[in-house]
Amino acid sequence: MNPVEDILKNAGIEHFGFVTLERPLTMDYYKSWLQKNYHADMTYLERHSEQKENPQKLLPHAHSAIVVTQSYFPPNSSNFPLKKARVALYARQADYHDWFQEKLNLIAQNLKNLFPQEEFIAFTDSKPVLERDLAVRAGLGWVGKNTCVISEQRGSLFFIGEIYTTLKLKVSLEVAPDRCGTCTRCIDICPTQALVEPRILDANKCISYWTIEAKTNPPQALRNKLEGWYFGCDLCQTVCPWNQKIYKTEMQQELAPATIPDLDLLKDELKWILTATPDQLKMAFAGTPLLRAKPWAHKRNAILVAVHYNMRSLKPLIQFLKEQEELSEIAHWAIKQL
Repeated sequence: MNPVEDILKNAGIEHFGFVTLERPLTMDYYKSWLQKNYHADMTYLERHSEQKENPQKLLPHAHSAIVVTQSYFPPNSSNFPLKKARVALYARQADYHDWFQEKLNLIAQNLKNLFPQEEFIAFTDSKPVLERDLAVRAGLGWVGKNTCVISEQRGSLFFIGEIYTTLKLKVSLEVAPDRCGTCTRCIDICPTQALVEPRILDANKCISYWTIEAKTNPPQALRNKLEGWYFGCDLCQTVCPWNQKIYKTEMQQELAPATIPDLDLLKDELKWILTATPDQLKMAFAGTPLLRAKPWAHKRNAILVAVHYNMRSLKPLIQFLKEQEELSEIAHWAIKQL
């Protein structure tokens, strides 16, 4: 038995592969995507391009990458602070940047103990790595039309992590075949038409971008197309036949409450968000991916959801936010809508 595989399996990692670290096969595609400004104002994606193109900038003399996946469905959301707001599945639990990184760090340390002359460094998606390129080359799936890596056995509801190493690993050249076929469900369901072509996502139109990453308010043309999403969006994944096939009843149970929320309870959550101080929001969302968005952005998202569900009783609270610089424009807009 391969000792590296033993360590991975002992850590509970069942889906993994090994690749040689070299210039990503999709690097030219990535550069073209950036040139078309499909990354919106996520300028860090441009700044990190050189490190993505040259993996050895992250670990000198690195030879191989151990690529792993970790399922996030169904989410362990019992302690999640929001119960009714429509939040992407991956975000409805503890922040994977913490626990997944710790898990990878422990694996890297165990590998270092086994191979003391070699170097190992673990990454999650917060580092400049073209993870999907690595995952596909490691045989862990194909890039679907929704731009996510899809596994025939595991769907796409998983995180990707990697460990760069100077260790030379035996690499399999088996690549998973593309099994999207003629299906276009992910493209068809997107309310904002962010999937401009199969496997091409325009972040300028993406609900997840506008509710998580964006530092401004979404353009008015998109605001009525966000379908009540508060943080992120799962539509292009949950509609995927591969996820439907694998998760079946579990997915239906998870999605039903979010799709048709209890509007009275949702209104209470939005009311709290609209009136909470930045410190209160940070404290409530600590340890979850919700911290990715700034406190003012949470209020922006709450305003958008309130307009979607025509919650006129929240107008006085939104009226109060007209005085805040970041929220003034969208608060004025919302009051007119309501």
